[in-house]
Amino acid sequence: MLRREKGGNRMYYYKEAMDRILRNEVESGWVKGASALVLHRGKELYYNAFGLADEARGIPMKRDTIIHLYSMTKPVTAAAAMILAERGEIDLWDPVSKYLPCFTGQKVWSDEKGEIPADREPCIFDLLNMTSGIPYPDASTEPGRRMEKVVQEFVARRERGERVDTQEYMRGIASVPLCYQPGGPWMYGFSADVLGGIIEAVSGKSFGQFLQEELFEPLEMPDTGFFVPREKLDRFAQHYEPTEDGRLIPHIGSHLGEYYGEDVAFESGGAGLVSTLDDYGHFASMMVNGGVYKGKQLLGRRTVGFMSQNRLNDSQCQTFDWTRGYGYGCLMRVLMDQGAAATNGSLGEFGWDGWTGNYVTMSPKDELVILYFIQRCGAGFTPAARKIRMATYGALE
Repeated sequence: MLRREKGGNRMYYYKEAMDRILRNEVESGWVKGASALVLHRGKELYYNAFGLADEARGIPMKRDTIIHLYSMTKPVTAAAAMILAERGEIDLWDPVSKYLPCFTGQKVWSDEKGEIPADREPCIFDLLNMTSGIPYPDASTEPGRRMEKVVQEFVARRERGERVDTQEYMRGIASVPLCYQPGGPWMYGFSADVLGGIIEAVSGKSFGQFLQEELFEPLEMPDTGFFVPREKLDRFAQHYEPTEDGRLIPHIGSHLGEYYGEDVAFESGGAGLVSTLDDYGHFASMMVNGGVYKGKQLLGRRTVGFMSQNRLNDSQCQTFDWTRGYGYGCLMRVLMDQGAAATNGSLGEFGWDGWTGNYVTMSPKDELVILYFIQRCGAGFTPAARKIRMATYGALE
């Protein structure tokens, strides 16, 4: 229930606060455009958009603007993996190599000894919790530097017109030694992409086709996928990178292999999807409603409950230091400590954000979905997202 304070309309002040947060982000020049959608108990609590989706083309940020999700792809990939787990087609303790033989016999990097044998093989559960030891490109570690070379070569080949598909990415990822022993520290990396490769191998379909049939069609998500059709390009937002002097310029490049043309071959389970506020809102609504969307049960209630719990031990939580007060499981953060997080959010809320600052929070307890979309490279989890979350929970009874 929404609060109505004596002497004033609580919702008026909430919407005014939300508008101010988004407008300030645009007017300050920190982003070109910003939009937000909040759903409470299946009804729209807030929507608005400010600024531009594409400055050069003069296209405003709108409700149906298609944006780069980047790592907000990961919760979708986790849901897809759990669909297969529910059907008994995979077991979470299965080694990755059972479905992707290229991962057989992976080594672990030691700064003292070089490549050493792994204590055990990475398993699907490790992938879901980012404890597989599989790195992203990263100049600070030897495996990260090797992964950077692999990705750069794949991107160069695609730019030369070669087709480098998801399974070839799997072989490239598997060629790099792990940063840690499987089941060791939490470390962000290509784990979600490997899950996408496993889903392909198990289903016999491309990852995109599996998502289309199992999630996007039943959830009525027509603008979500791994590419943007030509007829929708006028709705596709430009993403921007900051310069040293504080300006925002269009981002050009592909640091994780992402590519959005109709001829896309690598369907990245970690960073490849595009979507809109309403499309992602349908997915998030399904998650807060225990796997149900408009009467259709896409995931079991207990499965969603399993996905929205911390799966890191105390030691691993110390390496997951991106968002204080949160644990991590099934490719998402999970609120465990309001004080440490400095939030009025409900314990057990879960979600994730993306490289360009997109943000989602899902709270089954409150039947609440908060979505915030911007397109600033390297933004991650922003103060504005925290303010939006605080203001929204403050408006609830």
